[in-house]
Amino acid sequence: MAALLRLSSVSRLQNLTGIQLVRCAGNWNKDWKPSPYPVTKEQREAAARKYGLRPDEYEPYPDDGMGRGDYPKLPLVSADARDPYRNWDYPEHRRDFGEPIHVDYDMHLLDRVDVTTKPRFTLAQQALSFFGVMIALFTTYFYFQDKKLHWNLLPKQYPGQGKAHYTFEAPE
Repeated sequence: MAALLRLSSVSRLQNLTGIQLVRCAGNWNKDWKPSPYPVTKEQREAAARKYGLRPDEYEPYPDDGMGRGDYPKLPLVSADARDPYRNWDYPEHRRDFGEPIHVDYDMHLLDRVDVTTKPRFTLAQQALSFFGVMIALFTTYFYFQDKKLHWNLLPKQYPGQGKAHYTFEAPE
């Protein structure tokens, strides 16, 4: 819904061929840079409108010197936890056009960290199975280290002194 509201406020241009061109409010990355941290109620409401949020649901990150400014504090939902069967505008990222994204969005894509789904095994079970396999491998290795695991062979046979066992000359 926020994307529709934003598109309604976008200025429209028409070129010579009659095709309508949409010109967005920001043309460069620096145009979308967060503004300074909102202090007054009017600044908070303006920031909420800027990001397409209601003023009651808008909450900025704390002003702790990280430079996040008026960017909204959004819930962390990884792309893996979002509905894969929904008709997304960008299905490779599972997001819609104009949707505000989390500040750490690049860390929670489909091929990266997933913090929202519960893992199948606990961390203790994972560590126990890892160390169990490693102990079994090392025990087997050290047990068979002094055991012969190959077939016994006869000593290498060398030709006798002064005897020719092969020659490149034609037989007589």
